[in-house]
Amino acid sequence: MEPISHFFYSDRLKLQFWDYGQDSKPSLVLVHGGLDHARNWDWVARTLREHYHVYALDLRGHGNSAWAPGAMYSIAEHVLDLSALLDIIDDFPIRLVGHSLGGGIVLHYAGVYPERVHKAVSIEGLGFPLSHGVHDVQSRRIRSWIEAVRDAEKRRAKSYPDIASAVARMKQANPHLSDEVAQHLTLHGTNWESDGSLVWKFDNFARLFPPYGHRVEDTAEVYGQISCPVLFFWGLDSFLPVPDSDPRRLAIRNHRLIRVPAASHWVHHDQLHIFLREATAFLQD
Repeated sequence: MEPISHFFYSDRLKLQFWDYGQDSKPSLVLVHGGLDHARNWDWVARTLREHYHVYALDLRGHGNSAWAPGAMYSIAEHVLDLSALLDIIDDFPIRLVGHSLGGGIVLHYAGVYPERVHKAVSIEGLGFPLSHGVHDVQSRRIRSWIEAVRDAEKRRAKSYPDIASAVARMKQANPHLSDEVAQHLTLHGTNWESDGSLVWKFDNFARLFPPYGHRVEDTAEVYGQISCPVLFFWGLDSFLPVPDSDPRRLAIRNHRLIRVPAASHWVHHDQLHIFLREATAFLQD
């Protein structure tokens, strides 16, 4: 089963989304994380489409979506793009599932449009940890961002001589991945160069978040507006700490957090059966 590719426009950018079917069922939208792509959801979508009409978005600067001029990749722009897609789908209140950056986008949308979201699932998507540099004082944050952008302007995207080399890099990023999953993610996440080498599809400037939009107090205020139930997943082998006392998580009135053993940041890959069991039960009425 292959999903159908569609394109739409948001903020003058041509963005892609994938339609897994099925008509007449309630709609559910999947939002991937940073430097990833929508086809990472294929295994999740194949199960969830038994109950829902499933869509998956390629974020701006990722997958087959356009790169943003000026590297405009703040949370606000991503939420804008998601809102445009959801208006096209037009099936409110809707169910949303997001991973990492996508999880934060989903939560922001649910806080800005609480009446439009029925349920939300966030896989390690809360925002940068409280210890991250984006929470530094404004003057140092702007300076760090400027220096990161100037450095990025001097670098070229890394290329790989063949699929096997790119797959090896994928497995280095997440050693929990099986060969099958790593191959799939790599095939859908790379483009061929004229010399036969491969490069990742994502815009390298999507790594650089602007020095605004990360204030914990602002995010907690947005999350405090969420009225739907929220389910968090957190991998106990993740590089991100479990947000036990994070004020952004605590601002969400109706939420539950599932700690998943033997799972890294990509819980839906590393422990697919646990994720599908818990998420399916949660998303149902």
